[in-house]
Amino acid sequence: MIEATDFSGQPVSWAKGQSPEGLWLHATAPSRDELVLLDRIYPMNELALEDALESGHPSHYQKYPEGDFMTFRTLADPGKLSEDSERISIFLYPGSLLTLATEPLPYLDRVREIVGRESVDTPAEVTFELLDLGAESYSVFMRALEHQIDALEQQMFDTSTRRETANLVQIVFDLKQRLNHARRLALDTQDALNLMARHASVSDSDLLRFRDVRDSMNRLSKRMDTGRDNLSNLLTIHSSVQSQRMNEVMRTLAAVSTVFLPLTFLAGVWGMNFDHMPELHWISGYALAWASFLLVGLTLAWVFKRRGWW
Repeated sequence: MIEATDFSGQPVSWAKGQSPEGLWLHATAPSRDELVLLDRIYPMNELALEDALESGHPSHYQKYPEGDFMTFRTLADPGKLSEDSERISIFLYPGSLLTLATEPLPYLDRVREIVGRESVDTPAEVTFELLDLGAESYSVFMRALEHQIDALEQQMFDTSTRRETANLVQIVFDLKQRLNHARRLALDTQDALNLMARHASVSDSDLLRFRDVRDSMNRLSKRMDTGRDNLSNLLTIHSSVQSQRMNEVMRTLAAVSTVFLPLTFLAGVWGMNFDHMPELHWISGYALAWASFLLVGLTLAWVFKRRGWW
C-alpha cells in the first residue's frame, strides 16, 4: 500500500505514475507491481533497493548519485525490553521523499501529524523527524532497563531463599542479553547517522539537525555502556551478598560449636571410667554437672552476643 502526503501536511490522492515531486510517498509491504512502479518514477539505485528489501539489514547509510539512502532500524516494543525490531528505508531526494517498510510503523502517524509546520515542510526536515522519533525507541528502552536495574538492586538485599536468588541471577543475564542486542542495533544506527550527518546532500541547517540526532544516539550509546556495567555490578553485588550471608552462617556455626566445646570437654572428663573419681559419688553431682553446663554455655553465649559474633 502506498500513501502520499504533501509537505504542507495534507494527504493527497496520488495517481499511479504521477510525478512524486513535492510529495512524501510511503509504501508499507509493497507488492512487486508497486516496487516496479516506484522504481520507474524514482531514480532509485539498484543496490539501495536491494538493501531496502533485504530482511534483517542493519541500519546503514549510503550516498548514491541518485540521492541519499538510509536503512534505519529501531526497537519495536522498547517499553517491554523486547528484542523485536522494525525497519524503515529512506530515499531522500531534493524535492521528494520515499520511505519503505515491511510492516506498519507507529511513529509514522506522529510524523504525519507535524508535517506542514514551519520547521517540517521539506524532505530533509521530514527525514529528521523520522530519525528523531525512531531514535526515541532506544531512549524508551534505556529508561525501562534502568528502572529494572534499580528494582533488582533492592531485590538483591531482600531475597533469602536459594530459588529466589537463582531467579534474580537469571533475570540479570536475560536483561544483559537484551541490552547487548539493543546495543548492537544502536551502534549500527550510530555509525549510519555519523555518515549521514557528514555526507547527506542537504543544507547546512539540515545537517545540523541530523547531527542533533547523531549526538542523541551517541549519548544513548554511552547510557547503554553504563547499563551494561551496572548489570555486571549487580552480579558482583549478588556475589558479595551471598558471601556475606555465608560468612554469617559460618560465624553462627562457629559460635555454636564454641559454646558446646567446653561442655563436651566436661562431659568427657566426667564420663571417664576411673574408680577414684569423687564427683561420681556426690549426691548432688548430677545437678552440679547440669549447672556447670548451663553456666558455661550461657556465659559464652552472652559474651558472643554482646560482641556481635552471634
